[in-house]
Amino acid sequence: MSISEPLSPSESYRASAERTAEAGTYLGGFVRTLDFELDDFQRLACKSLQEGRGVLVAAPTGAGKTIVGEFAIYLALERHLKAFYTTPIKALSNQKFTELAEKYGAENVGLLTGDTSINGDAPVVVMTTEVLRNMLYADSDTLDDLGFVVMDEVHYLADRFRGAVWEEVIIHLPSEVQVASLSATVSNAEEFGAWLDTVRGDTDIIVSEHRPVPLWQHVMVGRQIVDLFAGETTFDEIAPPADAETGVPVTAPERLDPARDDTSRPGFEVNPDLLAMARSESQQSISGRFGHGGRSQRRQHRQRGDERQGQAAPQGAVRKASRPQVIASLDRQDLLPAITFIFSRAGCDAAVAQCVSSGLWLTTEKEQRIIAQRVDEAGQDIPSDDLDVLGFWTWRDGLLRGFAAHHAGMLPTFKEVVEKLFVEGLVKAVFATETLALGVNMPARSVVLEKLDKFNGEAHVDITAGEYTQLTGRAGRRGIDVEGHAVVLWQPGTDPAAVAGLASRRTYPLNSSFRPTYNMSINLLAQFGRARAREILESSFAQFQADRSVVGLAKQVRSREESLAGYAKSMTCHLGDFTEYARLRRELSDAENITTRSTSRARKSLNEDSLARLMPGDVVDVPGGRAPGPAIVLSSDHSGREPRPAVLTLDNQLRRIGTEDLEGPIAPLTRIRIPKTFNAKVPKSRRDLASSARNALRENRPPAPGRSTDFGLAAVLPNQEKRITELRRALRAHPCHGCSEREDHARWSERWWKLRRETDALVRQIQGRTNTIAKTFDRVCDVLSAYGYLETGADGRQAISPDGQRLRRIYGEKDLLISQSLRLGAFDDLDAVEVATLATVLVYQAKREDRGLRPRMPSVSLETSVDVVVREWSALEDVEEQNKLPLTGEPELGLMWPMYKWAKGRHLQDVLSGTDLAAGDFVRWVKQVIDLLDQLAKIPGLDPRLARLCAEAISLIRRGVVAYSSVL
Repeated sequence: MSISEPLSPSESYRASAERTAEAGTYLGGFVRTLDFELDDFQRLACKSLQEGRGVLVAAPTGAGKTIVGEFAIYLALERHLKAFYTTPIKALSNQKFTELAEKYGAENVGLLTGDTSINGDAPVVVMTTEVLRNMLYADSDTLDDLGFVVMDEVHYLADRFRGAVWEEVIIHLPSEVQVASLSATVSNAEEFGAWLDTVRGDTDIIVSEHRPVPLWQHVMVGRQIVDLFAGETTFDEIAPPADAETGVPVTAPERLDPARDDTSRPGFEVNPDLLAMARSESQQSISGRFGHGGRSQRRQHRQRGDERQGQAAPQGAVRKASRPQVIASLDRQDLLPAITFIFSRAGCDAAVAQCVSSGLWLTTEKEQRIIAQRVDEAGQDIPSDDLDVLGFWTWRDGLLRGFAAHHAGMLPTFKEVVEKLFVEGLVKAVFATETLALGVNMPARSVVLEKLDKFNGEAHVDITAGEYTQLTGRAGRRGIDVEGHAVVLWQPGTDPAAVAGLASRRTYPLNSSFRPTYNMSINLLAQFGRARAREILESSFAQFQADRSVVGLAKQVRSREESLAGYAKSMTCHLGDFTEYARLRRELSDAENITTRSTSRARKSLNEDSLARLMPGDVVDVPGGRAPGPAIVLSSDHSGREPRPAVLTLDNQLRRIGTEDLEGPIAPLTRIRIPKTFNAKVPKSRRDLASSARNALRENRPPAPGRSTDFGLAAVLPNQEKRITELRRALRAHPCHGCSEREDHARWSERWWKLRRETDALVRQIQGRTNTIAKTFDRVCDVLSAYGYLETGADGRQAISPDGQRLRRIYGEKDLLISQSLRLGAFDDLDAVEVATLATVLVYQAKREDRGLRPRMPSVSLETSVDVVVREWSALEDVEEQNKLPLTGEPELGLMWPMYKWAKGRHLQDVLSGTDLAAGDFVRWVKQVIDLLDQLAKIPGLDPRLARLCAEAISLIRRGVVAYSSVL
């Protein structure tokens, strides 16, 4: 059902009568506790819950979806049942816990996250989704009398790392539990709702495209804020029309191009001043590079630019406003408070520093006194020794002026203070990463996007229309602002039509990321057996989507088969079988291409082989890449998949080299000894080693004897040339070779073969999508059987082994590796400090650029334990490759020394010294280690000594800033 237009007078009268009738219902009682009227979509959703049905509510950010969740809680309390409120992140759980505790009383509300447990038996419990999943698998008593589950931000199930947890919960919740799913506006809400209806029973789908606070779109050109659209166009007006029956926005294929200037709908026209400016900027760029006078023209423009006022965009090149200038412009136009999204933590911190150093103040003296009191209260329980390393005073100074950063690298306490001060209007400008858009309640009057691209961990990519909608959805505070404002900063090369395309599209499809994991599979087997487990997995949203897509694919196959018949008729030749002749032509072309590609692959293979042969101490000459020239090999890389040995260049730079840096196989020029005391992080060590390499090169010392450097390019596919000759002879001898219409037939033949390949690919897709999840489950079971976690009895039935029972209680991305590490005794000879340190190897995930050389281990025991873990991971990876399963992440050693020092009681400054870890990141990883240690300590049948050590390790590391509760 769609709620996107105002009601007619007759509909309004009927709605009024219904409200009178509902006064004596639970909904009537709930409405009386509110100081505002419910919107139509909220009322419909609440009625569905009251009448015993589940509900999926999809509405824009800030529309008030959480009211539906709060009504579910109200119903549970009135009916003396329990209600769980689940969220994707701890910050949102903490925020919701505080809100509900204030409303219903602290005694009635609990909080359960991975590292925090407060009043867990309360009738209302806020928790992260993973906690509820773990409860379901453990068949926890806490589930008794559960009546309602609110799944906030349910669209998070599309997350490729954690999304599967949402589906697990939805599938496994008892059938009598009503589920209220709250989602951002998604373009396939009907499909998701249909799946919920299938697995949960009666589920109403309620979609609202309406924003209660109108959203206006702008571009900031220099210091001027210019309307993006030519007309008076708000968020609702540029949304695509909704389907009359489903309420889901209809998006025509031609509108999927974000750069398309869709002038067919009134009000969508892009501001012509912006388009003219983009053209002028492009012409000036060409003129500046290839014409005359470009520099002087730009100088003249800059001199005139400051004199321009009004709505029209300045023409030609524009100097981008600084961050303080952007905030000052927003302040002058009464557009604060504002959130500026910067896709970089360092950028957020730098933005606050720039605003502070500019002398800009956004707060009054009264506001500064309130802020100072709040900040000092938040910091009073933090150990004084840690305040400096946490950047407390810099953070405090920014807050007093009305500025703050908000990102994952900050201490959770600091983030929560920022959130509260911003909501209260005391902090006026927040510079945030995109994680803030994930449900944390921080609405603003304006949202600013510095760029429309971000680094996704591998490459810089454009943000999607869905991400744009999610980010700008923060603009406009309900009950406070008359309108919200989204502002994109003009950058060189900005395409206004592309920005308009992002702003006007509502294509945010919800796609499942579900796949069976080892822990999920072993729990399903233990509870339901293999046959029933397969049925349950086939009821997942992932399989539901795959099955639906098969219908469309089958239709395409039928259509293509008809076209193939027509093509076959058109290529008929009166001289002979043209299909056979076409096959010979294609085989000849393929053979020639294979020869070319094989030669190229052989060269690449030789380059990889030469890299894998390099040994520590080899001095090589790197011909290309970022730093060409001589370099010393610091560590070998025999991984087999594109080896990347670490090297030190002669100008003291640490880097890794790969095949992209080579022009051919690389061989050592000479060889030096690397001292045992060498530390790559110490500049002096690097300088001394580089000096040794220069001396060896000058003296022309030979590399070590006995080293093979034979990289001759072997003959590639020696029989291939003979095959090509035979095909050419057969082609000339074929009757169709002499046909006068041969090339015309050949064109139809090419079309036939191309369409045949595409059709066969579609058929394979259909085969691959049928029972996809169950097939993956079978492969996971094969791995579990191979490792002894499943045992086959005399009757042929599979049972869970004692090791398998242990795996049932281990939750995490490296679940099987953790279980194997326990099984192989990696934790056996460690003390409590070392147990905490080894746990980091199984939890921590370094950024790609932070991965470096293997560090020296803090102790001999840890050296042995890490070797066990790494060897087992390598073996597990081989097994997973053979079974075509996603690979378990590599054990990371980068957090071992910081954790070792922290568990030893060292100060935070000492712990973080020499690392790139932010304090907030360190606290977050320590809490995840605590979560893992707590899981291990509670495993039934675990060695009592290890269980005691895990508990002792938790007490050692839960101190200082880690112990300081993030729930204020």
